[in-house]
Amino acid sequence: MQTLNQQLLDNVVAIVREGGEHLKQFYARSIAVKIKADDTPVTEADLFISQFLTTRLQQLTPDVPVLSEENCDIAFSERNQWQEYWIIDPLDGTQQFINRTDQFSIVIGLVQKRGKKNQPVLGVIYAPIVDKLYFAMEASGAFLQENGEIRPLVKVEKQTEKPLVIAIGSQIHADKALQAMGDYEVQFLQYGSSSLKAGLVAEGKADCYIRFGDTGEWDTAVAEVLLNEVGGSVFDFNFAPLTYNQRETFINPYFVMVKNSSLNWDKIFLFK
Repeated sequence: MQTLNQQLLDNVVAIVREGGEHLKQFYARSIAVKIKADDTPVTEADLFISQFLTTRLQQLTPDVPVLSEENCDIAFSERNQWQEYWIIDPLDGTQQFINRTDQFSIVIGLVQKRGKKNQPVLGVIYAPIVDKLYFAMEASGAFLQENGEIRPLVKVEKQTEKPLVIAIGSQIHADKALQAMGDYEVQFLQYGSSSLKAGLVAEGKADCYIRFGDTGEWDTAVAEVLLNEVGGSVFDFNFAPLTYNQRETFINPYFVMVKNSSLNWDKIFLFK
């Protein structure tokens, strides 16, 4: 089992930054786009960055398997034996990349077995075009590096009376969120990739991020680390935690990511 320390985190940050330089080169030119079996797009950038990150992580930790969104066809009987593994999304926000919004990222996380559950314990999110780097490690805090400065992301002391700011991916999700809420004053913040919306929550620019629609475990694992370190959490519409590598499928249930776990979210969102 990998020992969580600053050296390991620094190595992962270096890998993700290197991947970001490659991604910038793809972003600067036209690239081929294909549609996968699940009707989501994939580009040559996704595939190249996936292979690049996998190779680098295997060089860093030869005994730790790597699970990538673009290389996840691994039998549950095999991965069920894993004590730890890297989980990566080589291009979180492929549609954002295609649409040229700049709001996409590279995501690397480390998941370790704790008792009967698998727990994300280290994670890095890097948006190379807007130059934002989020990183966190279990019991070591969460941080944002931006404009050459690193600052710690802090816990919310208490919720003041104000509109609830909800990060969403589209207006359709905003409409669905309103249908699921009690009589609560809200404003919506529409933004790009899933991991970057999680980052906005961790920063406190949004109180929560709600997701209607399929995502993969690679979309939420690093967010779990980031939010856990700032007093937040991730839960499904039954207010239960998400799981990692414990099912045949990697598809998450619909979820909410929150900055302040102490709020009565089950009184705010009235999911049926």
